[in-house]
Parts: sequence; C-alpha cells; structure tokens
Amino acid sequence: MPVAYGHRDVWIRGYVDQVVIGCGGEVIARHPRCYGREDMVFDPMHYLPLIERKINALDQAAPLAEWDLPPEFATLRRLMEARMIKAGRREYVQVLRLLETFDIVDLHAAVKKALQLGAVGFDAVKHLVLCQVERRPPKLDLDVYPYLPRADVATTSAASYMSLLSEDAA
Repeated sequence: MPVAYGHRDVWIRGYVDQVVIGCGGEVIARHPRCYGREDMVFDPMHYLPLIERKINALDQAAPLAEWDLPPEFATLRRLMEARMIKAGRREYVQVLRLLETFDIVDLHAAVKKALQLGAVGFDAVKHLVLCQVERRPPKLDLDVYPYLPRADVATTSAASYMSLLSEDAA
C-alpha cells in the first residue's frame, strides 16, 4: 500500500482475482491476487516517496527490482548520477514519481526527448512531458542548468568563407 498510509488503520478485501486495500471509504491500492507461497506483489509507485527520502535504498529496494522500465530510464539515471551524484539519484526518483500523474507512454517519450536534447534533469523532463500531453513544442531555457556542458558558437565572418574558397581553388 502507499507509504502515506503507514501506521493507519486500513481494511483489506481479498477476491478471487485481486486484493483491495482501503482506508476509510477510499480504495488506496489494488493488486492482482497471488496464490504462490511466500510470494509478494509490489507496486513500485507506492514506495517512491519513501525511496526519495531514503535515496541510498534505491538500489536495494525490492519493490523496484522487478520494475520493467524502458532502457532510456536507465540511461537517464546513469547520466543524472554522473553529473550530480546523490542529488542525481533523487532527481531520477522525482522523474519516476511523474508516473503518479502521467502515463508511462508520455513519460517515456519525454525521457527520450530529454536525452536527445541533452537536457538531463527533472525540470526538463517534467516540462517535456507536459508539452507531450498538451501537444505543444517545448521551450527549454538551459541557463538554469549550470552543470550542463556549454557550447560556444562564434560568429563567422564573411572573410572566413572567402579563405575556404581560395583553398579549394589551390
């Protein structure tokens, strides 16, 4: 069940095909029924708020071990951790928490676009997923990401082109 409901009274209803967990009059979790001995069924989304607070548990968290995410998510995590170490792990979990609001298809498209643009950060991915959902072009201002590599493009003078033409003639 979601960690927000820890240490609270909940009710559980077991059906043939599913287990429903609720608190008060609200259903807070619904899982497929498992008949295997000592089997556990996890919903990784329920554990992300806790992992965000205890970020060192990210690699050892059993609920995330079997989570089958597209390979771009692993690339995003690797790049975030390479640039920001522990803060990068926390931002990666924040990206995963976007699944609480957005569909995996939209978030996956946003992560791919962020990797393509080289805008690796939670804010960029959130902006891109909003643009994906709203069907509008992204407007990223990379000045707020001081840790991203910068590209300096100088203004080319017309004389530079003339020197190229003279080299071709030789």
